[in-house]
Amino acid sequence: MKKLNLTTKIFIGLIVGIIVGLFFQSAPDAAKTYIKPFGDLFLNLIKMIIIPLVLSSLVVGAASTGDVRRLGRIGVKTIAYYLLTTAFAVTLGLILGNIIDPGFGLTLPANAKVEVNKAPSVVETLLNIIPTNPVKAMVDANMLQIIAFALFLGIGITIAREKGKPVLDFFESLAEVSYKIVGIIMEYAPIGVFALIVPVVAANGPKVLLPLLKVIIAVYLGVALHAGIVYSTLVRIFGKISPAKFFKGAAPAMLVAFTTCSSSATLPVSMDVTEKNLGVSKSVSSFVLPLGATINMDGTALYQGVCALFVAQIFGINLTLSQQLTIILTATLASIGTAGVPGAGLIMLSMVLQSVGLPLEGIALIAGIDRILDMPRTCINVTGDIAGSVVVAATEGELNPDVAKAL
Repeated sequence: MKKLNLTTKIFIGLIVGIIVGLFFQSAPDAAKTYIKPFGDLFLNLIKMIIIPLVLSSLVVGAASTGDVRRLGRIGVKTIAYYLLTTAFAVTLGLILGNIIDPGFGLTLPANAKVEVNKAPSVVETLLNIIPTNPVKAMVDANMLQIIAFALFLGIGITIAREKGKPVLDFFESLAEVSYKIVGIIMEYAPIGVFALIVPVVAANGPKVLLPLLKVIIAVYLGVALHAGIVYSTLVRIFGKISPAKFFKGAAPAMLVAFTTCSSSATLPVSMDVTEKNLGVSKSVSSFVLPLGATINMDGTALYQGVCALFVAQIFGINLTLSQQLTIILTATLASIGTAGVPGAGLIMLSMVLQSVGLPLEGIALIAGIDRILDMPRTCINVTGDIAGSVVVAATEGELNPDVAKAL
């Protein structure tokens, strides 16, 4: 009998979890008490390895380039890719919002209120990238600061040449050990995915979802179209990889992202599949993926577009073309401006609504199904990270497309 691969096992865990979750609809607390802890264990295992994996991989990647200018070139390509795909995503969200009319016929509850933290300024965001205490940045899991410190460390190793080699050897060893630990954790992934999806389905049954079904359909359809149009086209043109092979290779990370709703928590899996299944070099994936897990918000931007139209329709407001263009610009820039901030999705949405004068109270209605919407948008965020690493690697001559073709 043929042994099931990891992707199949994770998919089975997801489907079985959905079925079991439906049975637990009458007792969602039981699912949360007895099943969710197994999912929390999976998340804790992944979070345990994120910092050593990202730090060591980035240091090795930055040092192995041997050229600071090349590192800068990769950085420019990565950020340009993320901004362009984010702009396309929010545009697609607005188009679907106009077609589907998700807010038509709905009214806002009288007691609807929402509190949103203030977004940091651009200057504050840029200053916060540089850690005053790298150890504290690692303790707080501040990914942008960890990335900055790792890059400086890698550049310093390159400049130090032979004297920096012992430090490089240490991080190379740490990176290899981290990859092995990721492999061990992934053996538990099917159980973790099962345990994470059961309480979500149990708490959000058909009765909760039906009133806002149009919003859910618009977001899920949007992320599917974004993946099918944008990522498929990019990996085929730049990476010479068929979309079917790309999505097959990225599937384990996509499924983990869907259930965990965390790009950072999925990062070890993303790095693993990007290198092993899609043939991206470690030097590229170790830079593009951690940066993407922090600032790439294609799925979130698409969600902003749909939700902005949803809120406008609830309040009977017709958005002009110029207002919708403002939403595209605001959501694209906000994806960078809120990078690394807790609750970034909610802050982004508040900024988008305020940019065109829409009431923030509309967010309260969406908050009830936020977890259901968070799953596809995180999944597409991670898929975008992986596609970005393929594109950047291909333009740098750091991609082996034969790896994906062999899947």
